[in-house]
Amino acid sequence: MELTPVDARRMRFGAQLLGGSDLSPTDIVARAVALQGQDLPGVLRAIAIRSRPGTAVADVRAAFDAGELVRSWPMRGTLFATTPAQLAAILQHTGDRTRNATVRRREQLGLDDATIDRARGILLPALQDAPRTRAEALALWQEAGIATDGGRGYHLIFHLAVEGRVHWGPFAGAEQQLVLTAPRETDPDDLVGIVRGFVLARGPVSPDDAAWWLKLPKTAVRMAAARIDDLSVVTVDGTSAWVIGEPEVPGPSGVTLAPAFDEWILGYADRSLVATPGGLAVQVPGGNGVFRPVILVDGVVVGTWRLPPRSSRDRTPVVELVERTTAATRRAIDRALAAWPHG
Repeated sequence: MELTPVDARRMRFGAQLLGGSDLSPTDIVARAVALQGQDLPGVLRAIAIRSRPGTAVADVRAAFDAGELVRSWPMRGTLFATTPAQLAAILQHTGDRTRNATVRRREQLGLDDATIDRARGILLPALQDAPRTRAEALALWQEAGIATDGGRGYHLIFHLAVEGRVHWGPFAGAEQQLVLTAPRETDPDDLVGIVRGFVLARGPVSPDDAAWWLKLPKTAVRMAAARIDDLSVVTVDGTSAWVIGEPEVPGPSGVTLAPAFDEWILGYADRSLVATPGGLAVQVPGGNGVFRPVILVDGVVVGTWRLPPRSSRDRTPVVELVERTTAATRRAIDRALAAWPHG
């Protein structure tokens, strides 16, 4: 099936469930395998807007508190929200690669094997007693004479998480606590399900998108894809892409608000289908790596938005448009901002 870029973008919108669904927060994340989680408030909102009507950020937090959802570094050295089962499945394929890729960084930080062993021996028993916030974990190491400044503490947590020992779980106020990661049986064939979930929740995607997202060799990803019974191959503007099931092109999606660091943008190596160069640039001012919430019109980024702090007397949303929009579209944007329920 030959798809135009508009067709493909509309299919992606349906796959991403940005218009909502009848699924719980846990089911949303399980279906997607993992969702970008660098920005904690952003990922809570990203899950909420994809879930069943009436789902609030508090419901997403409750799924973390119940242990149904976790947050860790399953691939690319990047934080994601995922499920305990998916975390174990991904790490069996990516963990060694991530640790090998960060050897130089550990050397720069002075984190030799002996130091990591000591840090592990201090934190894991402590977590058997109770969850710990980041500050509490760093304090344990500092008291034992392990310096945590200059990024050393962060990297120690990261390293133990990539080992499959710890992850971010229940909340203590506005922040998550570290907890032990329970051992789980895994199977090399899990990669088939991982690739299928990536395609299901984001398709059409290119093989390069999937390999980039997982940070795995293209050959391994293609071999896994070849074993997905319901994977279909389409072409988007002449380029091969994958979808799950029979391709169906939905209608226009109208105006949608997406939170910061949303998978709509960060789920793909090639983002040209959903944003012009100007649309991409406005999301990350100065290229600082901090992605802003975006306004979509039929899936295309037309600008960014944010709500003032709750303490502000003026609660007027701040909007920066970079693409031309009609007066009717701007009114629809205003209505979407007024109706935004997720803080």
